[in-house]
Amino acid sequence: MRNLVSILVVFALASSLSAQTMGKYAGYFNKANLENTIKFLSDDGFEGRGPGTRGGELAAKYIAHRLEMSGIKPGNNGSYFQPVSLVGIRSIRKAILRVSNENATFEYNIGRDFVATTSAQRENVRIDNELVFVGYGIDAREQKWNDYKGRARDYRGKILVMLVNDPPPTSKDPKRFGGKALTYYGRWTYKYEEAARRGAAGVMLIHTRESAGYGWNVVETSNGNWRYEVERRAGDRAPFLRLKSWVTNQTAKRIFAQAGQNLDELREKASSKKFKPVNLKLRAKFNNKYEIKKVRSNNVVGIWEGRDSVRKNEYMLYTAHWDHLGIGKANKDGDKIYNGALDNASGIGQVLAIAEAFTNLPKKQQPKRSQVFLFTTAEEQGLLGAEFYAQNPIYPLEKTAANINMDGGNFYGMTRDYGALGAERSNLGKFVEKALKKREMSFSPDKRPEQGYFFRSDHFPFAKKGVPALSIRSGGDYVGKPAGWSDQFFADYNRNHYHQPSDEFRDDWVFEGMVQVLDVTMDIALQASNTKKLPKYNKKDEFAKAQPNRR
Repeated sequence: MRNLVSILVVFALASSLSAQTMGKYAGYFNKANLENTIKFLSDDGFEGRGPGTRGGELAAKYIAHRLEMSGIKPGNNGSYFQPVSLVGIRSIRKAILRVSNENATFEYNIGRDFVATTSAQRENVRIDNELVFVGYGIDAREQKWNDYKGRARDYRGKILVMLVNDPPPTSKDPKRFGGKALTYYGRWTYKYEEAARRGAAGVMLIHTRESAGYGWNVVETSNGNWRYEVERRAGDRAPFLRLKSWVTNQTAKRIFAQAGQNLDELREKASSKKFKPVNLKLRAKFNNKYEIKKVRSNNVVGIWEGRDSVRKNEYMLYTAHWDHLGIGKANKDGDKIYNGALDNASGIGQVLAIAEAFTNLPKKQQPKRSQVFLFTTAEEQGLLGAEFYAQNPIYPLEKTAANINMDGGNFYGMTRDYGALGAERSNLGKFVEKALKKREMSFSPDKRPEQGYFFRSDHFPFAKKGVPALSIRSGGDYVGKPAGWSDQFFADYNRNHYHQPSDEFRDDWVFEGMVQVLDVTMDIALQASNTKKLPKYNKKDEFAKAQPNRR
């Protein structure tokens, strides 16, 4: 009897909490519909939703069909699709990296020792260039930091070897490069971009789990199949790298030893502003053949018109990427399909649910601004679909009130808190605070700033253009779970399932927590949709300088 009473007390407390934390919009979201959508999109039949593949384009068509069935209008001049021309590249042989000094040549195997791709967009790529260690590969004037000291020709045509992440903070400067938080300068995407601007032939990034935030298995699977880039047009003079590679820390140590250098000592020197690049006096040779294919993939775009005659020409933008990694290297169980259930069938399902919820709102509760729903292609290839839209917007970015991005979802129950990356950057934060206060929930700040999640999903291209952005995250204080449980889940997912075939739909997933997240998100979105003035970044935020004038 005592056990039964205890169970009833726990049930009553959980029910009471649910009543407190669920708001007025929860009834617009159906758990069964969320489950069915996510389960369907992560089915093997979609073959991992690779961009340019049969399964990927079927997923895009399914999303467009769902928008049409719910009453959301086509978002691109009568079409649900915004074509994105991509070039896919895949190695057709097990290439070897050869590194030579005056006395000897050492060979390194692709996959085990390094991974490599190219932006050359051609079938044959031959590399035979000098290696130069450039520390963190960062030029940041506001930090008074420049790893590219010396002459421009010191980098042109070279392969630049560099560390992942930012220079670490010091006791004298604890907030250097964001302190514990990763900045954009620490992201591998920035390092490639900066090296290309310097005229480098290639880049070697040195991987460690601590600096990258994930294991070598993620690097290998993410680079082991088709890699895509937006197709360069004739006459495009934008710089590109012929070699884009990662090497394991052990491989890097061997290469540096071959140059008579100690990697750990140079890593320590690279943490100083006084660091000067080191020519390793080695040459790297890499000769590879690639399979090339040109594909037209699609962003999917729908619009729900606002009810205000003036503000309907301003827009709330929602994003979720529909792609994953397709079919790739088999895991220990022989599974080759990278289903991407959490990443990001869950985001697709949630944004579709938000779109459908708007169509069911009473007329008086309809948003004043128009709602744009963007499902992007090739996010896993470097945010390509979102970058393409940001460069070629269908709706003016200066009239885009905000972007709400959904990448991942809560499958494990109700929480007492809610997360929104970027809330502290703009006055969207006050809308988040208001929505949570009504539900007696707390705000969950970024628990893993060193992972740099704000720079790793589809809201980032819009933030760079000055559009206030939030990337929604589940809370971490789960009802009925012990303290620290969410940290254990994250560690397990990041180590064993992120970008792996095992990111599959699970029958033990529950959807109450997802409904809770959607309820809060809908509240925030409606506040931003109805406010008189367009939201703005805080004056001192790094994205404020890119923000167009707002009334």
